Amino acid sequence: MLPESASHPNAAMAEKGADVTPEQIAVVQTSWKRLAPIREQAAGLFCARIEELDPGIGALFRHPARVRSAPEAVRQIPPCSVQSALHAFGGLVNQLHAHAVWAPLARELGRQYGAIGLRSGHYATVAVALLWTLEKALGPDFTPELRDAWTASYMEIASCLKDAALASA
Repeated sequence: MLPESASHPNAAMAEKGADVTPEQIAVVQTSWKRLAPIREQAAGLFCARIEELDPGIGALFRHPARVRSAPEAVRQIPPCSVQSALHAFGGLVNQLHAHAVWAPLARELGRQYGAIGLRSGHYATVAVALLWTLEKALGPDFTPELRDAWTASYMEIASCLKDAALASA
């Protein structure tokens, strides 16, 4: 189950990985584009939330300002900057309407994320951090319907990422 999701009405949908509708894809893509002017601030919010939820995952998705002050052991982890991860995720979001395009990209990313230590159980924490970040960044525009769309979209992408990581392990 997604952390902190038990009280959220989408908990059951998130667990079973509901199909994403064309309407949901459209609103997810539109909201992602709205983040473009504040992408750096959103990345900072995401990193802070990940660190709060699970510092071990936070070490895998490092924000440049945090790397400089991180312990030596954290600085030695192979880099996967939050900017590169969000850029790659954005590429998947932008292609959600074309499964044949985004799925191979997601499988490659899943293999890479598995190689740096992201495990299947981490994806639920990433989902919580992503939804929290979207809520903070989009404010009142992050409606329950948009949350549903993002939850379904993330679960579909994460399923592909996890499957690829497991297959390459």
